[in-house]
Amino acid sequence: MSRSRTERLVNLVICLLSTRRYLTAAQIAATVPGYEHDPEDAKEHDAFQRKFERDKSELRALGVPLETGTASAFDSEPGYRIAHRDYALPPIPLAPDEAAAVGVAARLWRHAGMAAAASSGLAKLRAGGVEVDPHATLGVEPVIAVDASFEPLTAAARARRQVTFEYRVPEDDAPKTRHLQPWGVVCWRGRWYVVGFDIDRDAPRCFRLSRIVGQVLGYGPVGAFAPPADVDLIGYVAHWSGPVERTQTARVLVRHGRAAGVRRWATEVASTVDGDVLEMRYADADGFAAWLVGYGADVTVLEPDDVRKSIIARLEDIAEVAEAKV
Repeated sequence: MSRSRTERLVNLVICLLSTRRYLTAAQIAATVPGYEHDPEDAKEHDAFQRKFERDKSELRALGVPLETGTASAFDSEPGYRIAHRDYALPPIPLAPDEAAAVGVAARLWRHAGMAAAASSGLAKLRAGGVEVDPHATLGVEPVIAVDASFEPLTAAARARRQVTFEYRVPEDDAPKTRHLQPWGVVCWRGRWYVVGFDIDRDAPRCFRLSRIVGQVLGYGPVGAFAPPADVDLIGYVAHWSGPVERTQTARVLVRHGRAAGVRRWATEVASTVDGDVLEMRYADADGFAAWLVGYGADVTVLEPDDVRKSIIARLEDIAEVAEAKV
């Protein structure tokens, strides 16, 4: 969903919550930003009607209780409103530590490409009288790195829409095309996976996001499938992945007092003027590099070279995405 449409839907909800009477389409068009048009121009009015119908369907699909009715028996045109009794949240009591935890989660999701959802959630909590500090840390710093395929896959899982992508596994030189009904995206042992029904293999499968090559493309209608009601995404990935054997060794330089999550896995630590040199065990260079990138400049890989190259490649990808958004 585009940013302009999201803002228009938010403004529409605010407008319909701000009145007790039913508002006609013409009254909504004159009030809500994004619906401006000349009602005397047939083409502009038709475009508004189509836009308004799409937005009403979207709100209802999101669970917003949009009512249709008339203010009096003399009104010939139906109007719309949202009843507070059906849409208002119950009181949300959060202890200080719970509110701080929500703030940490919101910061984490901003890093995970879910900034709009995080901001929306915080705004709803504040509207309910719960003050959440987005800068709270609880003594930890949320660090998360996601691949470019994270956002399109999570969007497809929410919309219940099929996707296709190119997927490379270590034992094959060339990637293969996959067709998937995505059930959800989860993080397991520092890596992101999408779990769903593999259409080509006619069976459930999970795929590591770091091995997806190129773009994830959605196809077919929305609501094309329904995930199993009792599916355990984390359990499925854990069963599929099996135990991780860390047979390789790396040396990394960590700034003093930083990257506590990296220090937990060190087998040896040597203090220097520039920081602490940690010796660590890892399973594969790509997954190890993807995890370390999330700690930014606090961690520098000294060796081996394949991990350094993998980190450089990921940083170059991040820089390209950042430049494209400017």
